[in-house]
Amino acid sequence: MAINLQKGQREVINAPKFVIGLGWDTNSTSTGTAFDLDASVFVLADNKKLLSDENLVFYNNLVSPDGAVEHTGDNLTGDGAGDDEQIKIDLSKIDPRATEVCIVITIHDAENRRQNFGQVRNSFIRIFDAATNADLLKYELEEDFSIETAVEFGRIYKRNNEWKFEAVGAGMKGGLQDYLNKYN
Repeated sequence: MAINLQKGQREVINAPKFVIGLGWDTNSTSTGTAFDLDASVFVLADNKKLLSDENLVFYNNLVSPDGAVEHTGDNLTGDGAGDDEQIKIDLSKIDPRATEVCIVITIHDAENRRQNFGQVRNSFIRIFDAATNADLLKYELEEDFSIETAVEFGRIYKRNNEWKFEAVGAGMKGGLQDYLNKYN
């Protein structure tokens, strides 16, 4: 049974291989334009900076150089139930310099489309065992992000040789470039 997390809560991940599932529903009638939400993963070193440009895993770079992080592809609509995008993680392969993996969702072309996370509902991040499909952890974002166009859903970090997940739920007005500026 999955552990349902609250914002700021942290839990140990007791599986070296797992999948991060991300889901959301949008209200496309509010702007008249379809939403395109994008998951991105930043593999960071101790200094909270990307190990390299190739350690930004997203729809244009689906696999990290070490093969530890794999994005399964961009979902352009978010339609349907369940996960909208998934990221496979294998911590046994991760670069030894990596100490953190940040999971961010941005709204593509949000400013031009006049879209924000206030128009997105039922957002969640879950971590599940790839072999059994059993949920290990789940965090449902319940805040109303009325002006934010990007949200850091969660982060996986290493402390004392143990990997943990933190439910972050921090929004920002900006996009992927703003996170690149932060982590580069």
